[in-house]
Amino acid sequence: MEKFGRSQPVKRVEDIRFLTGKGRYIADETPEGALAGFVVRSPMAHGRIVSLDVSAAEAADGVHLVLTADRLIEAGVRIGMSGARVTNIDGTKGARPERPILARGKVRYVGEAIAFIVADTLLQAKDAAELVEIEIEDEPAHVRVEVGGPELHEGVPDNRAFHYGLGDKGATDAALASAAKVVTVEVPDQRIIVNSMEPRGVTAHTGDGRLHVAVNGQGVWGPRDDLAKHFGIDKSEVHVTTPDVGGGFGMKGFTYPELFLVAQSARVLDKPVHWMSERTEAMLSDNGGRDLTTTATIGFDANNRIVAYKLSSIANMGAYNSGFAQNIQTELFSKVMPGTYDIQTAWMECVGVYTNTAPVDAYRGAGRPEAIFVLERTIEFAARTLGIDPWELRRINFIRPDQFPYTSVTGMTYDVGEFDKVLTRAEAEADKAGFAARRAASRQAGKLRGMGLCYYIESILGDKQETTTVVFAEDGTVEIHVGTQSNGQGHETVFTQFLADQTGIPADRIRLVQGDTDVIAKGGGTGGSRSVTVQNTATLATVETMVEAFGAYLAEKEGAKAEDITFDDETFRIPGSNLTPTMLEVADMAREDGRTDLLRHTRTIELENRSFPNGAHVAEVEIDPETGVTRVDRYTVVDDFGNLINPMLAEGQVHGGVAQGLGQALTERAVFDEDGQLLTATFMDYAMPRADDMPMISFTSEPTPSLYNPMGMKGCGEAGTVGALAAVVNAIQDAVWEFGITELEMPFTPHRVWSMLQERMREAS
Repeated sequence: MEKFGRSQPVKRVEDIRFLTGKGRYIADETPEGALAGFVVRSPMAHGRIVSLDVSAAEAADGVHLVLTADRLIEAGVRIGMSGARVTNIDGTKGARPERPILARGKVRYVGEAIAFIVADTLLQAKDAAELVEIEIEDEPAHVRVEVGGPELHEGVPDNRAFHYGLGDKGATDAALASAAKVVTVEVPDQRIIVNSMEPRGVTAHTGDGRLHVAVNGQGVWGPRDDLAKHFGIDKSEVHVTTPDVGGGFGMKGFTYPELFLVAQSARVLDKPVHWMSERTEAMLSDNGGRDLTTTATIGFDANNRIVAYKLSSIANMGAYNSGFAQNIQTELFSKVMPGTYDIQTAWMECVGVYTNTAPVDAYRGAGRPEAIFVLERTIEFAARTLGIDPWELRRINFIRPDQFPYTSVTGMTYDVGEFDKVLTRAEAEADKAGFAARRAASRQAGKLRGMGLCYYIESILGDKQETTTVVFAEDGTVEIHVGTQSNGQGHETVFTQFLADQTGIPADRIRLVQGDTDVIAKGGGTGGSRSVTVQNTATLATVETMVEAFGAYLAEKEGAKAEDITFDDETFRIPGSNLTPTMLEVADMAREDGRTDLLRHTRTIELENRSFPNGAHVAEVEIDPETGVTRVDRYTVVDDFGNLINPMLAEGQVHGGVAQGLGQALTERAVFDEDGQLLTATFMDYAMPRADDMPMISFTSEPTPSLYNPMGMKGCGEAGTVGALAAVVNAIQDAVWEFGITELEMPFTPHRVWSMLQERMREAS
């Protein structure tokens, strides 16, 4: 492990900057004298735009520009935004209704952008927005996640976005028909609002004949390419940067209308323009997450081995296709649908529907938390229904170590895994043996206690290719250019630490460069837990290039053979010479000799396959039946992330993921009324988890190094959320099972839990 990073828990170097107010976020990067943008949004969920008059707004004090759909089209802007489509069961492609940058003809969700006002100040822009005269003929809203209802888009019958299927339906039905035991469970997975600490923002200006845009997203190349495409200009005419980002979680991984509105305003006015979302605005217009319901049926033989697994889901797309929305509950869901179990026969199908709500897209895990939640809820429910220990049922069905490499029923090839070993470690770390005594103590205090397990596996996503460039600067510092984008994960620490470990260059002399299309030609951005595995593999390759180039230079300079020169991760050794120069010293020598070609080194790699992190989450909850308050009292995680570069950062990623999973399980839910109005559009109504909702989280690493990258690493960014949902819900299931409560729906708010228990207690009495 020494060769591939010293696995030291180095503190995050960027935190000093963030905690002392020196972070440079999108609002801090606004050019002096920038004009302020404000979006006029639809107050209705569904209606025909009868008229739109912006003349009074244009004449208001301080207003420079008002954009509408018609004006964008007149300016030659491509107004329809793109979104990926899946292939339907019948071989056709999913629906592709137009998603305009600004509404034209109709509005389809509360918060949809109708016009964009640019003024000297934000207050002036808001005042002008009050003068926009818009008449919308109200139409019935389709809010329920079901096929049919009022038509949102012409040419999309029954509001069906797609009908996806994967597996062998006939074989699965036959296996279930002959199974010794069959269990069916419905698993709802409610919509959440992402609520990154820093909302979305965009700044744009023109200069040197180019368009310069700053956006606080998860990668700069997608926005650059989209801007060029929509404006009909060459990519070289667009420069996109990303400053510090206060949280992304998938929600910031796609382009939104405001990117084009701010950029077009800057092009028209030839002045800098800035827009920043406000919190309620974000809750109305950001891509939501999850929002599906799945019916799962699982069959077992007489020895409790799984013989078939069948899923049928209906998933909400919101009003339009977002960036990858159609892929999430279909292709991405399928990647880990069978989890860690040796399931040979399976079928899944999913119907996507459009509703009069904000679009839905990736949220931490993007399809994998949803799939594991369904699977682990089904395994748990089946075990209890059949009277089998839930931990033992998992062990019976685990893929064995001697079966690897293992190709799952959905086509994923897992490289390695020792699931029973990880689960055994989790049993000890969670003190499963002491649970009975803790439950008895809770009962003595009038409380209910339950223990829940989730064993997850995650498929790393995103671009398999990445580039690292290392530049030796004249001031003696070193730049490492990366194609990923930190949203708060600690990239400045882990990437500089890794380069320091491989080269001996002091970490405090290394500076991370990211998020700039002019400096970094190409990158995969951040998403799908890809960053550390692909970026550090690229860095490792770049270091090999540096060692080879520096070795050849030293050989020529010292009259030695290049193959005889060695590098021990800190210094070069030259036969017959007392010189033992460091990387920095060789760079200085090369600069003095005019060898500027040795001051910049680049390598691009492409991973053959992606890794599969996995692990066990064990939650213990205590419920007060008098109030319905549910408290997560203990939480234990044992993860197989392969070899760790920085265990502290990995643990921090798990803590954050668990917090988001606990939030969805206990407090968070987006609620729309029958007219499509969002009733949870402020933090007064949408309950984010707070410090007192969080338990202490025990984290243990039980690694099995991956075979799919030279460092044996596995991604960890989303794993906490993938495991948390089912662990908490299964713990609640355990606590209330004695009351015959089998239908559970998140979030488990005090009122919901109290009502659930009171009803059963009344029936019992």
